[in-house]
Amino acid sequence: MNVSQEAAAGTASARERSLPRVPLPTLEASCERFLAWCAPLLTAEERAATEAEVTAFLRPGGTGRILHAALEEYDATDGVHSWLDTFWPYRYLGRRDRIALNANFFFLFKDTGEGQLGRAAGLVAGALHYKRQLDEGLIAPVEQRGVPQSMVQNQYLFSTTRVPGVPLDTVRAPYSEQAPGPSTARHIVVFFRGTMFRLDVIGPDGVPHGLDEIQAGLRAVTKSDVHTAEEDRAGHLTTMARAEWAATRASLVEDRPANARTLDDIETALFCVCLEDFAPRDIQAACDELLHGDRGNRWFDKAVSFVVFADGRAGINVEHCELDGTTVLSFTDALLGTPPDEHSRASGARPQGVPVPRPLTFELDAAQRARVRSAAEAFAAYGNDTATRTVSFGDFGSRAAKALGVSPDAFVQSAYQLAHQRAKGHLGATYESIATRQYRYGRTEAMRVVTPEMQAFVAAMDDPGAGRDTRRAAFRAAAAAHVARAKECQAGEAPEQHLWELELIQRRRGEELGVTGQPALYRSPGWLTMRDDYLSTSSAPSENIQYFGFGSTSSKCIGVAYVLLPDRFNLYLSTPLAVADQMHAFAEHLREAVGELRELLTD
Repeated sequence: MNVSQEAAAGTASARERSLPRVPLPTLEASCERFLAWCAPLLTAEERAATEAEVTAFLRPGGTGRILHAALEEYDATDGVHSWLDTFWPYRYLGRRDRIALNANFFFLFKDTGEGQLGRAAGLVAGALHYKRQLDEGLIAPVEQRGVPQSMVQNQYLFSTTRVPGVPLDTVRAPYSEQAPGPSTARHIVVFFRGTMFRLDVIGPDGVPHGLDEIQAGLRAVTKSDVHTAEEDRAGHLTTMARAEWAATRASLVEDRPANARTLDDIETALFCVCLEDFAPRDIQAACDELLHGDRGNRWFDKAVSFVVFADGRAGINVEHCELDGTTVLSFTDALLGTPPDEHSRASGARPQGVPVPRPLTFELDAAQRARVRSAAEAFAAYGNDTATRTVSFGDFGSRAAKALGVSPDAFVQSAYQLAHQRAKGHLGATYESIATRQYRYGRTEAMRVVTPEMQAFVAAMDDPGAGRDTRRAAFRAAAAAHVARAKECQAGEAPEQHLWELELIQRRRGEELGVTGQPALYRSPGWLTMRDDYLSTSSAPSENIQYFGFGSTSSKCIGVAYVLLPDRFNLYLSTPLAVADQMHAFAEHLREAVGELRELLTD
């Protein structure tokens, strides 16, 4: 039975309100945890300096108390879903570097053996079916171990585009004051050889086109005799740093209504489909293309872009500001878990005639064309300065870890630390993303992996005097500490985002609150060291994807995106080219570490 869109939206909203609020930790608890979290990475002198700054921050009437009181007041304000409501826009929309490669993430889908156009049409049909289910309130809430999860991110899967701005970007999306309710758009944007086309895939009455018609419409795109010169491929502009792109975008629409209409078509499109005219030579090349392939054949600001190569391999590039991996995984599983013709039938699709692609063009002056060229060249160079590597374990997965009596995530995170120590000669700050969608508007929490127990485990593994029992006990202690900390993070008991938001409040409201300068805590060795990533890790477990990936987060960081399934373990690593040797050493040591730990834990 169909549900009215208004009723469906009301049901989804009521569901969201029924979830518990994200707990706001006390200032004392976050400061205590912060000291414990950063301590293993500091010298005694650095610890003492950090402790002194924490004491000053906690002083009655001090800066920490003032900022925390402001956050408590905000959290209690009507209409505020979470004390993180302002944090997320500043964290994601406030970043001023490029989002292509630096922030967007990708999934490489499992192969199906279909040709390019059939694969692309199937993804479109699946997405249209998912949208119809969302609009009608038919997507069941995701549950983790029986606990309902926030579903609000689903509102940003369709017709959502990040728009560059100063000092913050904005998001153009449905379910907003400007566009209440689900998207009413009927079109997608298809890229081929740097040319953009508008393709209406839903008829005037809201019914999707049939699968064959969508495929024929995509074929018409590839056969079109419209070709966009390299310097006219405005998609390149979405690779620029945000303020620079904002200024360029403003110049595009100034006194040019045709450009404003083209931008409107792109930004309101349900999603993008990027058809490539080549097949990557191997899996790693396919991953690299999904992360930072460009050729003017992307609009990196679009929330969802499907990329389909000439051989039918496919994946997705996702803009991160409103979407996390867990939401996109659910979407992906729905798309790939059902045959395309079944999606098409269930969506109510019917023959309506082949949709005719309409080219989307921009009128560019000489200065704007020069900007397109420079953006393309700069991003190509940036991609070339990024080293990546895939690592695959066909004989190890979560089932093997569980058989050894250990949490699979604790096992692999311990292996990362051991590999890092051996590759670089020391441990370093390690970030792990922990999902907190069991809370209203919940997203993720930042976990720091290096505990005293992890430090002791790594030391024991490379201590010639430590016997098997000693090493095994050290590993068990590290794994238990890892699981305990992950549970703390899941329960909203983590210090980093809380303290970070207090810093952001000072930046936004310092004058008003009488806190005119950055508190010294944020220049302390502990804060700077804890947040200076050497490893940035995140997991995306799904049978429907082969690899997951993102760029590294600093000049010496290795990005570690992993797909840990019962019978396999695949990783995509990325790091700046200047430190590529360390990444390759990490990969080799990781192979050894996984084998070593399996042997250690096997009776």
